[in-house]
Amino acid sequence: MAEELSPQQVRELAGAQLVDVRTREEREAAHIPGTAHIPLERLEESAAELDRDRPLVLYCRSGDRSAMAAEAFSASGWDATSLQGGILAWAESGLPLEPADGEVISPSGLPPK
Repeated sequence: MAEELSPQQVRELAGAQLVDVRTREEREAAHIPGTAHIPLERLEESAAELDRDRPLVLYCRSGDRSAMAAEAFSASGWDATSLQGGILAWAESGLPLEPADGEVISPSGLPPK
């Protein structure tokens, strides 16, 4: 199983690339500043956009989707981890979100547009 990092560990991690794997709707509601956005269903085809030489930290709402993705990347030889508890844990830790008044929402369950 791929390692999970706490929100504080992720915040202190230098040189890592943070990738939000949630839907566009979820991202627009709130996201971690300075992170990339690659929806989970596009992650495999978009892997070439990522720097294989830098640690990869994936996050979603609660950590389930990102843990699954981190496991797949780790199995392929990447230095990949997941944000433990997802953006919910990040927000609960009092760490910044964009927009500043952003709200973590649940995925709609509808197919992406």
